[in-house]
Amino acid sequence: MSLISKLAPLKARHEELSVLMSQPDLSGSDFVKLSKEYADLSPVVEAIDSYEQALQEQEDLEELLKDPDMKDMAQEENVRLAKLIPELENQIKIALIPKDDADTKNAILEIRAGTGGDEAALFAADLYAMYKGYAAMQGWQMTMLEASESEVGGYKQISCEIKGTDVFSKLKFESGAHRVQRVPKTETQGRIHTSAATVAVLPEAEDVDVEIDETRDLRIDTYRSQGAGGQHVNTTDSAVRITHIPTGIVVEMQEERSQHKNKAKAMTVLRSRIYEEQWRKLQEERAADRKSQVGSGDRSERIRTYNFPQGRVSDHRINLTLYKLDEVMAGEALGEIIDSLIAEDHAEQLAEIE
Repeated sequence: MSLISKLAPLKARHEELSVLMSQPDLSGSDFVKLSKEYADLSPVVEAIDSYEQALQEQEDLEELLKDPDMKDMAQEENVRLAKLIPELENQIKIALIPKDDADTKNAILEIRAGTGGDEAALFAADLYAMYKGYAAMQGWQMTMLEASESEVGGYKQISCEIKGTDVFSKLKFESGAHRVQRVPKTETQGRIHTSAATVAVLPEAEDVDVEIDETRDLRIDTYRSQGAGGQHVNTTDSAVRITHIPTGIVVEMQEERSQHKNKAKAMTVLRSRIYEEQWRKLQEERAADRKSQVGSGDRSERIRTYNFPQGRVSDHRINLTLYKLDEVMAGEALGEIIDSLIAEDHAEQLAEIE
């Protein structure tokens, strides 16, 4: 099937949406849904129109190239079109990749210290600062949900909610084991230590994404919040532990002094974990025959190494190394890695549909 024939249904759907949105009896919710689909398709349709126009212009140039008086001008135009047409083709092919419903969602970011003791907790804090810097550059809003600090600083685990445009689509490849190689501040002999932290990025679920029968599916326990060393930090049972019986997923929340607020936060995380489990199964089915680890989010795999003595960051899934560690840790150059991962994923998926 030619590219043009693949594009016809997209253009037809765009026209159909325009008609549907003009219906007088359309409900507000249906109008919003149709408007979003129309807006998503509009840039693609514009690219299709430009592509078809460029092909027609290229065809028209064949006659001008035979005219001695017009040949030089026609050749210049032909060079421009020869560069433009492949760019438009690639733009359109990317648009033909099946959309991931989770890509437009907000995200829950969870970071847990792994092997390495105190140094791993400090590294977890560094990763949190890195994502905070990147989120600020993207114009996203980042709100902490819960944090468990270690005794020497850093975090045993920390979770936050990130809201903005296309958050999950840009952060979903961050899930996995992150490794750091550096000399800890407590190391007196200058030896390099290797530590690790695990990152999980969950698409934030809405009520419509996950159905939960709170009476039948949940067990909710309350207890007193505890600080470092296990001491109680308040006198009321404000901490909440929610167990989702069908899946066995457990979420605990004690950051707030209000039991109601802790429950609301716990439910947000619970829905996202259930939704992510469903989403991941779908991704695994789609990627069953793909060799690349990009997009698998396999958290048992080491995905990236941050080497401080050499000032480099290496992403092992796409064999990318950047010698700009400080910029990456500040969140400034993290986008280079993320963009490369997205481009690799697009290339893999384009290879499947061509």
